[in-house]
Amino acid sequence: MTEPTRRTILRRSAVVGGAALAATVPALTPAQAEPASTPAARAAAITVRTGDPRYPQLIRGTNKRWVGSPDYIRLVSSADQVVEAVREAVAGGKRVAVRSGGHCYENFTTSADIEVVIDLSQLNSVTFDAHERVFVVEPGARLGDVYDTLFKRWGVTLPGGSCPSVAAGGHIVGGGYGALSRLFGLTVDHLHGVEVVTVDEGGAVRKVLATRDAADARLRDLWWAHTGGGGGNFGIVTKYLLRTPGVTGSDPAALLPRPPAELLTSTASWSWDGLTQSGFKRLVKNFGDWFVAQGGPGAAHLDLFSQLKAAHRSAGAITLVTQLDATRPGSRADLDAFTAAVGAGVPVRPQVSTQRLTFLDATRWPGFAGGDPTLRFEDKSAYMRASFPDDQLSAAYHHLTRTDYTNPAALLLIAGYGGRVNAVAPDATAVPQRDSVMKLQYLAFWQDAAEDDRHLAWVREFYRDVYAATGGVPEPGRVTDGCFVNYADVDLGDPAHNTSGTPWHALYYKDNYPRLRRVKAGWDPRGILRHAQSVQPATG
Repeated sequence: MTEPTRRTILRRSAVVGGAALAATVPALTPAQAEPASTPAARAAAITVRTGDPRYPQLIRGTNKRWVGSPDYIRLVSSADQVVEAVREAVAGGKRVAVRSGGHCYENFTTSADIEVVIDLSQLNSVTFDAHERVFVVEPGARLGDVYDTLFKRWGVTLPGGSCPSVAAGGHIVGGGYGALSRLFGLTVDHLHGVEVVTVDEGGAVRKVLATRDAADARLRDLWWAHTGGGGGNFGIVTKYLLRTPGVTGSDPAALLPRPPAELLTSTASWSWDGLTQSGFKRLVKNFGDWFVAQGGPGAAHLDLFSQLKAAHRSAGAITLVTQLDATRPGSRADLDAFTAAVGAGVPVRPQVSTQRLTFLDATRWPGFAGGDPTLRFEDKSAYMRASFPDDQLSAAYHHLTRTDYTNPAALLLIAGYGGRVNAVAPDATAVPQRDSVMKLQYLAFWQDAAEDDRHLAWVREFYRDVYAATGGVPEPGRVTDGCFVNYADVDLGDPAHNTSGTPWHALYYKDNYPRLRRVKAGWDPRGILRHAQSVQPATG
């Protein structure tokens, strides 16, 4: 990958097409455009249409339930190609969607009305801009490659997700969390700026640079909207600029978090055989209680991240996967104590294995990473502020032990959360859940389309019953705190599934939604980017 020149990111954000940018955003001259020696000087954009052998691959994402039928897919490898693709689609009146890694859980990039998909997978460099003191991650860069490049070249990392095939594009704009978030916060807590392709009221298409330090409030708001506002809302991100707030100096190794050199990992499994309802409840509540006690930003064990995978009984076992800093004195004792605390009082002894891994190997450890890319799935989410009440545990046990539904790939996944995530104010970024201590996923995976209804019904019934006291959804309150926007779930907007009276946007964004609506009105007033749960522009 070619390093950017010292020409600044600001100069590279040239105005392209249409009238001059509003007075608050200075127009740039052609001499300030991105030079040919930068990563933008790549192959021409590629257009893939029906009949091309690539078309069947490019109309699908990770969730095989969704298959699109666009007129064409435009594969781009530079920001200017994104501008041109958007301009062409807008001029032709075509409905546009943007995709980076294809991991959207719903059909936001494959719905039948989408005519053009702008595919960012080839816009995928990871570089450092020495003049601006920022790391530049393009939206098509997959997290595995991001971690690999940042660590090998500069010894730093981002506290992003654990699935290496997820691309930065949708991941970061939704907040970005993972195994190091308790220690370092969310990825957006390190987001300095974004380069975004936007479309104004008159149809002019431009590249705009928005940073947390922008003198203009309108540009700061555009940056803020990308710190958790979700993809497909405000524009098309062509560069993420990353630097930890408050750091000084010019050494790249000091501008983002430095991960542990080695991680101690553990897998502990409790067999369903002999696990009674009371034993199940004890196991899950023990896990929750530990993260409640260790959920604050000053907790003693911020380097410890864990997931409890409460699989359906047909899978045979419930599994606890954990990692923590292996280089810290006492780490093995702390791991053993954590495993013992989770299993305390449970009438089944776990089978436990441990492994010491280098940092990059840990980012690929199958305990957290990846999955089968050929599967169909359904996923629902919840944030937890407190440990599990008994009615929720009873509902979980019922659905995980049902005999009328068997699927070893169905589970409740409970991830530890909080720590340094909770050091940030709810309105400082667009992510409002800043005192939660766990993040939950209700999941089922399968392959046969003929079984869609059966698996969807199980996930929906499970979710509905766990949150029966709050209208079938995890309303913001004492125990729960809404849903994660990157685990998109259109059922949240359906009164057949959400009887709480709380709208879907309040579950994702809480009190930050009005500000997001104002940003939408200011930067995408025509709704060029939209989907079933896109932010609606403010009116009046």
